Amino acid sequence: MRRRTLVGALLAAAAVPTAAACQSDTGAAAGPTATRSASPTATPPSFTVTPADAAVDVRPDAPVTVSVAHGTLTDVTVTGPDGAPLAGALDAAGTTWTSQGPLAVGSAYAVHAVAQGAPGDAVAHDSTLTTLTPAETAFPAVAPLSGKEVGVGMPIIVTFDSPVADDRRRLVEENLHVTVTPTPVPGSWSWQSDTKVEYRPEQYWPARSAVHLDVDLGSIEVAPGVWGKTRDIDFTIGSAMVSTVDIAAHTLTVTRDGEVLKTIPVTLGQPGHGGKFVTRSGTKVIMSLEASRQMDSETTGIGQDDPNYYNVNVEYAMRVTNSGEFLHAAPWSVSSQGRANVSHGCTGMSTENAKWMFDQSKVGDVVVYTGSDRGIEPGNGFTVWNEAYPQWQQGSALRA
Repeated sequence: MRRRTLVGALLAAAAVPTAAACQSDTGAAAGPTATRSASPTATPPSFTVTPADAAVDVRPDAPVTVSVAHGTLTDVTVTGPDGAPLAGALDAAGTTWTSQGPLAVGSAYAVHAVAQGAPGDAVAHDSTLTTLTPAETAFPAVAPLSGKEVGVGMPIIVTFDSPVADDRRRLVEENLHVTVTPTPVPGSWSWQSDTKVEYRPEQYWPARSAVHLDVDLGSIEVAPGVWGKTRDIDFTIGSAMVSTVDIAAHTLTVTRDGEVLKTIPVTLGQPGHGGKFVTRSGTKVIMSLEASRQMDSETTGIGQDDPNYYNVNVEYAMRVTNSGEFLHAAPWSVSSQGRANVSHGCTGMSTENAKWMFDQSKVGDVVVYTGSDRGIEPGNGFTVWNEAYPQWQQGSALRA
């Protein structure tokens, strides 16, 4: 009996480890604790802003970009000193915003962006940047000035006090905006030199219209290290005064809005003397009006020892060329007016007629001269109408 008891006890003891081994393979290790996986931690949105935070001397023509990783942009606002937001666009993925248009020079900007990451997880970013202050600028002088009323032949003339680089002319032109109301008309800029660009419509300006010029060059580098300026010019076009001078017939015919107002007998430049006094043919534009002007021939190269020297005060002078051609009162030549050409190139008429013409005229009025073999030189006054429009357009950098 004792032997049977011992054997039973041994058998029972042998059975215990076997049960334990089976439990370790299929029991607690395979239960709920082992199958529960930890949730991965969401990566929050991260921003990349160019220019970087606190950047200084930023070029105003450099774009501002805001990009986000691990999220999408829900708001981007870039504001300048005036508080107005900078225009910009978001890409299709919603991860990159890029500014549109230039920044202002010498200005501080604040960047504020918000991105959405995991559900309910929004992250904001704030930074600043400051644009450069130009060491050199090119000021654009403009004719006509704001508030002026001019004639239908007046070109817009922009003259820079520093040269515009050849490879920057196109960009400059793209930022010179001309608006005509109430009826828009086609027109073109044409470069006359590296400091001067002029604008004319295809035909004369529409009478009694308004013209606005937006010189939007404040953020444009017109030459290496030289930046432009911003200006706004508004002027109006008056009545259509277009006169015709027949040099051979010695007459000046004045029209307003297509109606003949008066035909005036005149005298023009005398023949001979190597043709240096012959009045030039071509389309001229009144450049200035002076009630009184001292005319000294020395300013045109005729000295006091020359028999053709003169120094006289004239009334009602209307300049039409840089070289010294005027319409003006010439009471000393009344007997020749309408009959012979005896002047040194100017258009002379009686004092009464000159005063009448002066009172009717304004800067920008057109005077077309015909009848001589001497043509007007390009740039000798406001000579923009002496080229056919397609030829004029060839001077535009936008057509290069």
